Amino acid sequence: MSESIPNDVTVPEPRGDARTERENAENGFVAPQRLRDSLQRVLTDLIVLHLVGKQAHWNIVGTNFRDLHLNLDELVDVARAGADRVAERMRAMHASPDGRPAVVAAQTSLPEFEAGEIDTHDAIDLVVKAIESCVGTVREVHDGVDEDDPTSADLLHEFIEKLEQQAWFISAETRTPSRT
Repeated sequence: MSESIPNDVTVPEPRGDARTERENAENGFVAPQRLRDSLQRVLTDLIVLHLVGKQAHWNIVGTNFRDLHLNLDELVDVARAGADRVAERMRAMHASPDGRPAVVAAQTSLPEFEAGEIDTHDAIDLVVKAIESCVGTVREVHDGVDEDDPTSADLLHEFIEKLEQQAWFISAETRTPSRT
């Protein structure tokens, strides 16, 4: 379920679910509210994951800086492309994606990322936590999305695969081999 925006967050007007006269001009499948809300949650978390990746990318220092710096660009590309695909899917189903900064800040499930310079190893832990939080949102909404629109669920499968791969790539920097 989509969270409401706290009173202390300023959201530009107009806001809300009111349709304009131009929306739904093509007819076709109209996303039910549950599908709209679910995809908005995924969109919000992908936008924030993109920003977390850039924040880390700009501010990491320490061991394996260059490798992590480049890997974070890959994560940013995955999150950014995913957000765009979700937003475009929403529009195809006559839903209006909302990527305004105040809305995104109020609705994200991702933890806050540290400000300023950050050691590569600390950044790895925080970035992986952000990826896992984003994947958690995708998995949480998946079954309802699949019931409402299997095509949108196919997108979610792709995001899960790509994001979990990024979590593996990034977390491997600080792991030690298991001897099982």
